[in-house]
Formats: sequence, C-alpha cells, structure tokens
Amino acid sequence: MMSAMSLELINTPQQAQVRQATQDCIVRAASLFERKFFMPPVQFDLSGRAAGQYRVLRGEAAIRYNPWIFARYFEDNLNETVPHEVAHFVVDQLWGLRRVRAHGAEWRSVMRALGAEPHVTARYDLTGLPVRRQRRFPYRCACQTHQLTSCRHNRVQRGEARYHCRQCGEALVREEP
Repeated sequence: MMSAMSLELINTPQQAQVRQATQDCIVRAASLFERKFFMPPVQFDLSGRAAGQYRVLRGEAAIRYNPWIFARYFEDNLNETVPHEVAHFVVDQLWGLRRVRAHGAEWRSVMRALGAEPHVTARYDLTGLPVRRQRRFPYRCACQTHQLTSCRHNRVQRGEARYHCRQCGEALVREEP
C-alpha cells in the first residue's frame, strides 16, 4: 500500500489496465448505442487537480489521465474517472461538444448507461502532488471584490463572457491594479 504522502506515477501495468478499461468502456458504449466508436489515444500527461480530461485539440480527440492522482487513488479512478471521460467522448461522438452542456442530461444518461454514477468531481487529498494554480484577477461589484481565474478573466477580455455577483446580481468589473 502506498502512503498518502508519496509522489509516485502510475506504473506501466496500471497504465495498461486503464487503457484496457477505457477500451472496454468504449466497446460497451458502442454496443449500448449501436454505433461504432474509434479508440482515441489515451495519455497520462494531465497535471493539476483533475483526474481526467476528454479534449479535442485541432480536431484530434484524446482522453488524458493524471498519472499522480491515478497512482494514489487507482481503484477509485479506474471505476469512476474512466467512465466519466469515456462518457464525454461518447457524447461528443453522438451529439457533438458544442450542442450540449459538459455535464448535462446527455452526459448523465451516458454515465448511467455505462453503469456509473454521474458525479462531476471527486474530492481527493492532493497533498504532495503537483497541482497547477491559476493566476487570479480582482473584479468588483457593488458589494465585494471577486477573484476570477485566468480562464474567466480571458473570456471577459475577449468579450466572450460576463460574470455577475451571486449576492447583488451586478456585473463584475475589472479592478485595475
């Protein structure tokens, strides 16, 4: 048993097991939805707080797993993160990513069809693991200061999003440094 404070990566036999579980999940989905799905590349290059990620980059789909989180919580991730990411892949193949919400009704139905509970996040102790921290930017409303992540800040700067305070409902405005 690995200690909670160890900093180890998922080993090669475990990677093979995760790849096989991913493939089995995709085969099960193909049978359930009577569709043929290709096997996207499975990578163990994710860092940060997320255990897994399905992404399409320049038209190429991939399922990425966090090797540190998988090493520490292997069984849990094998049973929960693998179907979670496969469900995103299946939703993309059936409906397209732009037409549905990330964890919307379609994703939840695919999760249930795969025999998994549609949980969005897991709460793991990440002490000692490399995690990515996003820069935060101060924004104000009528009642308080908010800290927006760099992703949200960039969306505001590009005019793609506006955020509002949950307390007063006023639009958030960048606080100049």
